[in-house]
Amino acid sequence: MKKLTVHQIITILVTVLTITLNILANALPFNGQGTGEISDRFDILFVPAGYVFAIWFFIYVGLIAFTVFQAKPSQADNPLLRKIAPAYWIANMANNIWLFLWHWNQFPLTLLAMITILISLLYLYMQFMKNPQPLTKAEKWLVKLPFSVYLGWISVATIANVSQVLFFANWSGFGISATIWTVIMVLVATIIGILMLVRERNMSYALVLVWSFIGIAAKQSGNALIANTAYLGTGLLLIIGLLIGFRLIKKGK
Repeated sequence: MKKLTVHQIITILVTVLTITLNILANALPFNGQGTGEISDRFDILFVPAGYVFAIWFFIYVGLIAFTVFQAKPSQADNPLLRKIAPAYWIANMANNIWLFLWHWNQFPLTLLAMITILISLLYLYMQFMKNPQPLTKAEKWLVKLPFSVYLGWISVATIANVSQVLFFANWSGFGISATIWTVIMVLVATIIGILMLVRERNMSYALVLVWSFIGIAAKQSGNALIANTAYLGTGLLLIIGLLIGFRLIKKGK
């Protein structure tokens, strides 16, 4: 039986460490405070309702599926998996560092960790685009899909993290109200989601944004402008996604 390669072993260890730390962060919890409990201290309008964070369960399931897939003997020399492995390690180690910084109230530094996660996942995703060979069905489901969901959520989390750090720093917002800033952020995220749909046909990334927007609308139901903007973003992404989906079905792709 072919032995696991070094990069396969590292990927397994990184995945186990990341999931374990994220569970312990709330089970213990770290520094006597839960992750969501800390988030609730910030009066940030972009942060979605608490149930939205259940998406981490699906992210972890996806990472486990990816880890198991890449550990197969047949994937030991897969050039795509070898290329994305270092970015995966960096993203997850930055995730772990973010947890400790967050729980020990080092909020400005959490933004550096979050940006590191985002950049690593963007680099990783770009390797799918640059791959000289079309992705196999297994690679689409067990590699691209999990990282599309992960990237989608980190895109939302980065915007929220920036907002939290600015709130912590008592930023005045250039005199623009928090409501207007939130509307702008939702619209920017919507545009990014539309680009991912139109250019990459990435439905899973867009659906993560839809899930987040619905959560924002639910939490901000008393703020009509934010709620309606979130529903507008949701509607645009769903309509464009359906149109692209029907077109792909018609072409037989």
